[in-house]
Amino acid sequence: MATVKHLLIVDDDPAIRSLIVDYLSEHDFRVSPAADGQEMARILAESIVDLIILDLKLSREDGLHLAREVRTRSEVPIIILTGQRREEVDRILGLELGADDYLTKPFSPRELLARIKAILRRVKGADPVSTPTNKPTAYRFAGWELNLRTRRLTSPAGEPVSLTNGEFNLLTVFLRAPQQVLSRDQLLDGIHLHDDEAYDRSIDVQILRLRRKLEANPSEPQLIKTERGAGYLFAATVEVF
Repeated sequence: MATVKHLLIVDDDPAIRSLIVDYLSEHDFRVSPAADGQEMARILAESIVDLIILDLKLSREDGLHLAREVRTRSEVPIIILTGQRREEVDRILGLELGADDYLTKPFSPRELLARIKAILRRVKGADPVSTPTNKPTAYRFAGWELNLRTRRLTSPAGEPVSLTNGEFNLLTVFLRAPQQVLSRDQLLDGIHLHDDEAYDRSIDVQILRLRRKLEANPSEPQLIKTERGAGYLFAATVEVF
């Protein structure tokens, strides 16, 4: 029997909370509402949450700050909600902090449901499994090491570097095809984004996140290079173990 997924909605608008709780509950999700960061922290401490829906514009708190706090402790998927299209900067910042998707208010509950299901499918597909002996267990490049079994990235200084599910999948795609130009479509396929779930900007944001974690100078990348009009290329030599 499938486990019921637990969703957390953080929004200080009671009407929005009620709408989301009622709609998603009808689609076999367990949904916990929270009006602020304190309630969010309590729910996260008391139970396992499979996905967070977080409003960036809470009246008394900064949703970006809450997203940052969550991401420092957990890789739980986050969908951010923004109130106006003029909040594009906040939306991009939210994605850079590790949010998995966003919706602009007003939004369709049906679209929210579709995005939740898409993210949960990707997370399920990214769950670690036992690796057969004929498949790689780790990649090394430029002093870095990515362990596929533990999903741990280690820096040249020996320090662990956290990766979101999307970042892990994207880096793995690059490491499987070093020194090859990969189009956005190939990268989208590799990180399991398809059809209406996919938009080119998502790849650009993921690339930006990876560069900030891997590159000494993200504005002049030496590992993940842009091939204008074609896609991206992972320029380092990769060792497979």
